[in-house]
Amino acid sequence: MKTMLGIALAMGIAGHLQAQQRTAASGAQRPNIVLIYADDLGYGDVSCNGATKVRTPNIDRLAGQGIRFTNGHASSATCTPSRYSLLTGQYAWRKKGTGIAPGNASLIIDTAMNTLPRMLQRAGYATGAVGKWHLGIGDEKGPDWNGELRPGPLEIGFSYCWIMPATADRVPCVYVENSRVANLDPNDPIRVSYTAPVGNEPTGKKNPELLVMKSSNGHNNAIVNGIGRIGFMQGGAAALWKDDRIAATLTGKATDFIINHKNTPFFLYFATHDIHVPRVPGKEFEGKSGLGVRGDAILQLDWTVGQIMHTLDSLHIADNTVFIFTSDNGPVVDDGYQDQAVELLNGHTPSGKFRGGKYSNFDAGTRVPFVVRWPGNMKRGVSNALVSQVDFLGTFAALTGQTLQHEDAPDSFDMLPAFTGKDKKGRASVIEHAGALAIIHGNWKYIEPGNGARYDHSVNIELGNDPAPQLYDIAGDPAEKKNVAAQHPEVVKALAAELQALKDAGRSR
Repeated sequence: MKTMLGIALAMGIAGHLQAQQRTAASGAQRPNIVLIYADDLGYGDVSCNGATKVRTPNIDRLAGQGIRFTNGHASSATCTPSRYSLLTGQYAWRKKGTGIAPGNASLIIDTAMNTLPRMLQRAGYATGAVGKWHLGIGDEKGPDWNGELRPGPLEIGFSYCWIMPATADRVPCVYVENSRVANLDPNDPIRVSYTAPVGNEPTGKKNPELLVMKSSNGHNNAIVNGIGRIGFMQGGAAALWKDDRIAATLTGKATDFIINHKNTPFFLYFATHDIHVPRVPGKEFEGKSGLGVRGDAILQLDWTVGQIMHTLDSLHIADNTVFIFTSDNGPVVDDGYQDQAVELLNGHTPSGKFRGGKYSNFDAGTRVPFVVRWPGNMKRGVSNALVSQVDFLGTFAALTGQTLQHEDAPDSFDMLPAFTGKDKKGRASVIEHAGALAIIHGNWKYIEPGNGARYDHSVNIELGNDPAPQLYDIAGDPAEKKNVAAQHPEVVKALAAELQALKDAGRSR
């Protein structure tokens, strides 16, 4: 048994470290690609994954028309590194400076890299980014909010963008269209600081009476629309977004992009704000879920998915569109605002049967909703294949017949057989990234020893850090309740060696 396991794991390592053969698709195929990337949506937050306290009929319908993956992963348990990995095909932990980016960060993606949008642009695609960015913008001096915001999405392969520079809880609270702040009045320039207040603007800390949503942790700097943010800001009044219209605005821009490019292959990367904090759903959804504003934001997100589906249907291009719906990391309920999300859960379990959540080494940190639909080109149903968002670049390169160079997308495989239901196994293994690194191989999950905190009391999430190695049989124990490292030292040794080999190699192929 020990010998067979060692052989299997050795084969897995070899498969990762060798170049994987890619299946070149017909150049004439070139389906459209729509990727909706939700924010902080947990595996258990959608009804097709078992949620009963909240209903997501549009996401459920999408899943029913495609494949719902039960073992689909973001590459990291937080937003910036997951987005980096998705767009570059490289695990973010390989590159310094890919942690949660401040609102005034410079662009963290090297403009010389062959990214997912750049690869598709070279394949003849119109490429659009709409929604949350959070990958930095501008050169090493940082962004010039009153001038040209370059480099940014356009410099890594997008032909159009309408983005929120960072997150809705960070300043500046403005949209960027291509390379400038949208609707900015030059007579009211923007000033941003992440170290000290700017001007005489009130702050949430000094003026809590001005807040319509109070902070539970850290969101007490600049006040925009009555909500405290991280960081300080002055000016740009005409450019400020309205929080209760963010979803409607972003969905409108996404549908416009689809309509404007209906006659040519297009790739739309639509990164929603929902269900990240601050949660301020539109009036149409306010109070409708029975679970407070977090539940209402889930309904609003489901509406967004329905609007994109309707747009594709009305243009008669749904059958020629690969539609992916997933999330950047697992769930967090209280993430800095007193919005009663915890008190109004009403028995809802955002992580489903999995342990942990956002920021966590446990599976709920990266195991997320993951749906792929491509009508007529896949077997519908449910798949337990091991799949990762880091593979989008390798998969779509193969689908569109693009050749990747050795240095491109070092951790991205062609997973088209898994994404279309022909392969029920998917990856041999995948690395999860939070405070420490973990590796899933078959039914085993190994978490490397780490000295970080075991628990984050500010968000009420188990982080999964432990100075001793952890090993879980995730097939028999999906909740990772029983650490069996002591009972299976040979598995611990083999998986630790595989993880170390992948780290040392600098690439997975």
